[in-house]
Amino acid sequence: MSLQIDILTVLPELLESPFNHSILKRAKEKGLLEIRVHHLRQWAVNEYGQVDDYQYGGGAGMVMMAEPLANAIEALSQDGPFEEIIYLTPDGERFDQRTANRLSLKGKLLLICGHYKGIDQRIRDKYVTREISIGDYVLSGGELAAAILVDAIGRLLPGVLNDETSALFDSFQDNLLAPPVYSRPAEWRGIRVPEILLSGDPRKIEDWRHEQSLQRTRQRRPDLLEGEED
Repeated sequence: MSLQIDILTVLPELLESPFNHSILKRAKEKGLLEIRVHHLRQWAVNEYGQVDDYQYGGGAGMVMMAEPLANAIEALSQDGPFEEIIYLTPDGERFDQRTANRLSLKGKLLLICGHYKGIDQRIRDKYVTREISIGDYVLSGGELAAAILVDAIGRLLPGVLNDETSALFDSFQDNLLAPPVYSRPAEWRGIRVPEILLSGDPRKIEDWRHEQSLQRTRQRRPDLLEGEED
């Protein structure tokens, strides 16, 4: 199973590097992930490449127009409908690992990168199926948010990671933060690796890691445990 992700943007060059290195590059080379970045100005309303205009009612900032976005969405949908059309926006639902897991099971996604004061509300009402925010702050545009979504989703696809179990133990997969990790040497500048990790006992190591995850989550993100320990 492979995943196709199309991205609509007015700044496609911002997305060149994130998708051409490391895990996402590997996913593409294996044919597990196809990322197609589309310049919205292909569907501009005039020869000057216009895709934005002043907002009705006045106020600072331009708005991405409905017509270019609609034409782009409809053109990209001709070879099959998108399972989700996602608009990256600060007022969307908060992106988390659970959402990443669910989206990784889809076959075809479209991400719309906002700019300026956002996109015409009529596009959100007519086409968008999901609105996502990566956090409670505002970026200059949706490109970096789109890159984060693609990275979080793409690494979950079966066969992308060399160690198939690796993603299962990431932070947030079970509503817990990941436990501390150590590498060689066993003693560094007088600080030793916990003896349990050197014991060779998989069951004890698993129990230790789980307890460390719980402890770290209680200290740093107690909100993740709300209702879990009642």
